[in-house]
Amino acid sequence: MSRGGHEETTEEPERRCIVSGDVAPKAGLVRFVVGPEATIFPDLAEKLPGRGIWVTADRDLIAQAVKKNLFARAAKMPVKVPENLPDIVEEGLAHRVVELISLARKSGYAVAGFEKVKGWLAEGRAKVLLQASDGSDRGKGKLWTPEGGRWFGCLTSSELGLAFGRDHAIHGALAAGGLAKSVTREAARLAGMRKQDGGKTALKDSKTA
Repeated sequence: MSRGGHEETTEEPERRCIVSGDVAPKAGLVRFVVGPEATIFPDLAEKLPGRGIWVTADRDLIAQAVKKNLFARAAKMPVKVPENLPDIVEEGLAHRVVELISLARKSGYAVAGFEKVKGWLAEGRAKVLLQASDGSDRGKGKLWTPEGGRWFGCLTSSELGLAFGRDHAIHGALAAGGLAKSVTREAARLAGMRKQDGGKTALKDSKTA
């Protein structure tokens, strides 16, 4: 498993982290590109033109890349790097996870609330269990990770609430298919950035798409 929490496979393209030197499936790394005015910019959707610079989805490693000027070395040119780049990456990933869950909900592939989630788990319908990082451990302990599925606790209750169109949510679940694979990938990267730190939020007054 990579530091970003992604389960490695042999089918996915691999990339080398410029900090650790490790080669791993690119789903566990963050792509950066040199943008306008030679500024380093995170390309979370991996669609921007230009040569990609890859760093494992880990807050400490991205911070090291900034501190040690490793982006300039990888780009082979002087570049401007925002000092708060780890925060920018974390916030961007949080937005992506929330928006993906919101889309899954609108398509009928996601539910929130203890009873609904418990029902999906009992029926074997849930493939991804989502629980707020700042929720009660006692309450969260009454649910279980789906067999052959995944669990994530990298969103706060307010962020998970945004995904489900409410103020707060502690429990959520995604069914197989739909956007489950995309949510799993982005949530794994966000978990790597937050290190399951118990409630730090990057989304303040944002709204889902």
